[in-house]
Amino acid sequence: QVQLVESGGGLVQAGGSLRLSCAASGRTFSMYAMGWFRQAPGKEREFVAGITWSGGSTPSADSVKGRFTISRDNAKNAVYLQVNSLKPEDTAVYYCARQAKSAGLIRTTAQEYDYWGQGTQVTVSS
Repeated sequence: QVQLVESGGGLVQAGGSLRLSCAASGRTFSMYAMGWFRQAPGKEREFVAGITWSGGSTPSADSVKGRFTISRDNAKNAVYLQVNSLKPEDTAVYYCARQAKSAGLIRTTAQEYDYWGQGTQVTVSS
C-alpha cells in the first residue's frame, strides 16, 4: 500500500511563496512519475505539474509556468512543488499523486493516477 502525505500549505499574501512537500511510503517510489493537482471550491481537479521517474521531464500547466517548479528526491521518497508569485486564483487544495503507468511520460488527467494524498490547503489573499 502506498501512502502520500502532503505538507507545506498555508495562508500567504499575493506575490508570496510556499514550498509544498509530498512524502511517499514504499520502496518503489523512484520507479513512478509523480504529479501535483489542485482543486478550488466548485471547480474540477486540475493538473498543475508532473515529474518523470528520473526528474528529466517536468511539464506544467500554462497557468503556472514560470511560477511553479516541481522536483523530487528519490533518496528521500519525496516530491516538492515550489510555488512563487502566488495569485488569489491559485487558492485551492493541492494534491500529490502517483502516476499509474508510463513513468517516462507525464499524463495530465486525474484518471491516470492511482494513489493520492489527502491534500494541503493553499490560500492566497489579495
